[in-house]
Amino acid sequence: MSSIMFRKLLTMTAIAASLTATVAQATTVNVYSARKEALIKPALEQFTAKTGIEVRLLTGGGDALLARLQNEGENTPADLFLTVDAGNLHRAAQAGVFQPLTDPAVLAAVPEHLHGSDDLWVGLSLRARPIFYVEGKVDPSQLTGYEDLAKPEWRKKVCIRSSDNIYNQSLTAALIEHWGPEATEQWAEGLVANLAKPPVGGDRDQLKAAAAGMCDLAVANTYYFGLMQTGDDAEQREAASKLKIFWPNQDSFGTHVNVSGIGITKHAKNKAAAEQLIAFLLSPESQAWYAATNNEYPAVTGVEWSETLQAWGEFKADDLSMRFLGENNADAVKLMNRAGWR
Repeated sequence: MSSIMFRKLLTMTAIAASLTATVAQATTVNVYSARKEALIKPALEQFTAKTGIEVRLLTGGGDALLARLQNEGENTPADLFLTVDAGNLHRAAQAGVFQPLTDPAVLAAVPEHLHGSDDLWVGLSLRARPIFYVEGKVDPSQLTGYEDLAKPEWRKKVCIRSSDNIYNQSLTAALIEHWGPEATEQWAEGLVANLAKPPVGGDRDQLKAAAAGMCDLAVANTYYFGLMQTGDDAEQREAASKLKIFWPNQDSFGTHVNVSGIGITKHAKNKAAAEQLIAFLLSPESQAWYAATNNEYPAVTGVEWSETLQAWGEFKADDLSMRFLGENNADAVKLMNRAGWR
């Protein structure tokens, strides 16, 4: 057995042990979740069936839930806060609503670059933000990476949502770390010049615009593409069938990825149960279900991808620490505004 496999076995054994441990005087755990109920509740019900611990779930917008946590202070019932994007998780950490995670099995299960600063949160799943191109209209050999989005040959041929969107802010924050602020601002200016339409709408709107012939390239999170491919909407399935994924920067830092993540609240009343729930969500079975349900990639290395994700092919993901997506956010927003990205 290799040393890597041995360490992985030890980590999984530790997580399994933590799930069977007795949680003294804790029969409930309260979760504030920015993910929709259908995308998390079945896993929470499995946790209750396995441990007997009731999970009380409150879902809502990430910003609204964060504001609620801040307003409630030490009186909050929340033991855990789950939200999407490292930028949002960083804001929550800066607001002081988390306490450090200390369970060695949890910290070891998730690669270190998917931890928040001071281990205030960990990733539960990954989403990539690649470039999508119109099949038959774009030769993928013309593309190399995110830098292509600013090149003159793609003038008026790019679709991407606005700079208000946290996903684009995090992508730009990552590029600042890789390229530096000056080069990234030049890139943003070139991107703005290449926009085929005003950057309105969500990620799926950009993909549908590309499929409709409004642009040749679109930037979106992979899970939106997965939802279009596998959803009930025939029009969206048809649009998705016209597009292919190009994995940017495979010869350099890799394709930008982001996380959904979770942390224990500063004033958690049921900390032991909260730790047990995080361990459960990082178990191989939960990781496989949670990632597949959300059309995302597991945060725990070695968990098998869903059939949908496997069909997209393997790629080199950027292993930049998630903390930079938060720390560089303010500079990214200022840079995007100066470039005219609205």
